[in-house]
Amino acid sequence: MTNSHYIKIAIHDGVLTIGLNRPDKKNAINRTMYKTMTNALKQSNVNNEVNCILLHGIEEAFTVGNDIADFNNRNPDELSEGGKFLLALHNLEKPLIAAVSGYAVGIGATMLLHCDLVYAAEDARLRFPFVNLGICPEAGSTLTLPAIAGHLKASELFLFGDFFTAKEAVDFGLINRIVKKADLLEFAKGQAQKMARQPTKAVMATKRFLKQAQYEPVKQRILDELSAFNALLQTEESIKIRQNMLKN
Repeated sequence: MTNSHYIKIAIHDGVLTIGLNRPDKKNAINRTMYKTMTNALKQSNVNNEVNCILLHGIEEAFTVGNDIADFNNRNPDELSEGGKFLLALHNLEKPLIAAVSGYAVGIGATMLLHCDLVYAAEDARLRFPFVNLGICPEAGSTLTLPAIAGHLKASELFLFGDFFTAKEAVDFGLINRIVKKADLLEFAKGQAQKMARQPTKAVMATKRFLKQAQYEPVKQRILDELSAFNALLQTEESIKIRQNMLKN
């Protein structure tokens, strides 16, 4: 598996670690980063050396989401690299663990809905700012978030797009546990290694059955959301919002 400039990949003791490392942009994800992560996830499905995947960022940010500048260079008629990454997450056959520190914004928050376990530092600040950007949520999150948090809470989180804390995320079921920031990565690595020692076929079968009832509906929702997302990116309202953001 291949690293990129901002994505560090390693396999050790059955764990594939994917580390986002773009500190100057708070781990904003560009197309090359998406491609690297998508390829790693796809390869993990067929790599017998991989029993579990661990995804993490840096202390200041898990990721602040999609690189806003990339929105302006996207072909609205093609599936984006971000969309391909979301489908790879959805199709991942092996367990995925996320370690979240600092900011988890946009896709940095919605991708957690595809993780099997999520651990966060006490300083984690999460946000779904899609409506604020003149676009709609993605990752099938308009289906998966109400399923765990309820319709009213999901509406509040999506329609206002305010930050929420790790404690709030634990309360409505997005995060498993809060861990001290200094201990987060080592704790998550320990959990990933523990998972990797479990009987692999049994783990994969259990994950498959846990997702089975919602697998096709979530896949279709991902595609439907991406279609609306791309159309909304072209609206005057969304373009003006992004222009103002890039000026500041």
